[in-house]
Amino acid sequence: MFDRPLRSGQQVYARGADLVLLGGVSPGAEVIADGSIHCYGPLRGRAIAGAQGDHSARIMSSNFGPELVSISGVFRTFERGIPESIAGRPAMVRLTGSDHQLNIDALQLG
Repeated sequence: MFDRPLRSGQQVYARGADLVLLGGVSPGAEVIADGSIHCYGPLRGRAIAGAQGDHSARIMSSNFGPELVSISGVFRTFERGIPESIAGRPAMVRLTGSDHQLNIDALQLG
């Protein structure tokens, strides 16, 4: 568990575990977990889950706006912007199907 905001240039790695972030992740910061990532603040930097190959890892954010998301080596960048349906909203990133497609779904909280 990490309870303060991550600033540009900072990195947190949860080796062999999930990572829970109570503060936000600023652009230029990086969060890495061998398990899943749960971000309860704005996610603006890079989020890498399943770093050691866990295909069941997830990235969940209450305010979705990352530069890059990756699960088990499958990644997506957002140079052209984040789709309006998920930008700034609660969202979950996961791998789906036998070919491990990266899927981003809006979440309904509350």
